[in-house]
Amino acid sequence: MAAQGKDPQGAEDDGIHFRSDGLALSSAEYARLLARLAETDGIAMDEFSRDGVVTQLEERIAAMLGKEAAVFLPSGTLANHLALRLLARRGCRVLVQRESHIYNDAGDCVQELSGLTLIPLAPARATFGLAEAAAEVARAEEGRVATPVGAISIESPVRRVVGEVFDFTEMQRIAAFAREQGIGLHLDGARLFLAHPYTGIAPQTYAALFDTVYVSLYKYFNAGSGAVLAGPRHLLENLYHQRRMFGGGLRQAWPYAAVALHYLDGFGERFARAAEAADNLFGALRKHGRCEIVRSAAATNVTRLRIRGGDAAGLPERLLERGIAIRSPLHASGEGAEFELFTNETILRRPAAETIKIFFKALGFV
Repeated sequence: MAAQGKDPQGAEDDGIHFRSDGLALSSAEYARLLARLAETDGIAMDEFSRDGVVTQLEERIAAMLGKEAAVFLPSGTLANHLALRLLARRGCRVLVQRESHIYNDAGDCVQELSGLTLIPLAPARATFGLAEAAAEVARAEEGRVATPVGAISIESPVRRVVGEVFDFTEMQRIAAFAREQGIGLHLDGARLFLAHPYTGIAPQTYAALFDTVYVSLYKYFNAGSGAVLAGPRHLLENLYHQRRMFGGGLRQAWPYAAVALHYLDGFGERFARAAEAADNLFGALRKHGRCEIVRSAAATNVTRLRIRGGDAAGLPERLLERGIAIRSPLHASGEGAEFELFTNETILRRPAAETIKIFFKALGFV
């Protein structure tokens, strides 16, 4: 069973969690996996995040995204920042989603450190339309002092909008417009690889619309940290200088790169099976009067589960007794509770029918 999800914990561990995008390896599990990889496969060490297994990972992800080159970075925050810094040549304004990571969770780094101005669009939505983007580009250039838009950044899926993807048709229209205007295009694709089972659109197809693409290494490739930024060779070939300037030239990054490379192999097929297993679970829960499954047409691996009844808030404790972990309720009252469930590979550790049965028992259905 463990090999199904490339899980180093061993076949005796059949715990499932719905708490994050990845396996959530403990420090002991991570250390055992590194030792096993070093012993069986060998790990070519890097030097200040260059060469060795780091280069292997960069080349692999660049090829999977259809890009000429890729660069390891210690965080997604730095990957997004350096991408916008490289792309915003035409002007210092950058269009972003208001709900994006770069706008909400990066401490105004691009404003403070690179003098760029983020223009937020689409409040409370995953997608902004071409009309919104074009209007902002025109407004920026027609003011008393022209302040051109130099780049457009799109995050997809958008974690702050329950993991919804950016509308692909609108994305294509915006990309064509940006090309015509000479505006740089960046994709915050931290969760890009897990979106495929839900959209049917390959990561390379998304990536082809953008100059640069960032992919997370820890969210579901289970590395301790790290990111990869992919794009054209002429743009990225000397990026390691800026990486070090911003304090991101780690002395050695092989413990991150080796684990990410390990889980990258076969991830698409495994995650497709995980998404199917989760769909079976949600379909079964929908049939019972106490449960409501909340998913939009643009949803990926984040699902809202609403439970009616005064005992609903105790569901996490009842599930945990049976080896399944979920987060505490988003909110709860005497009438019920709502939970957020993250589909990940741990759902493959048990047969789908067994997982459904455990949920039913915890909910008092059987």
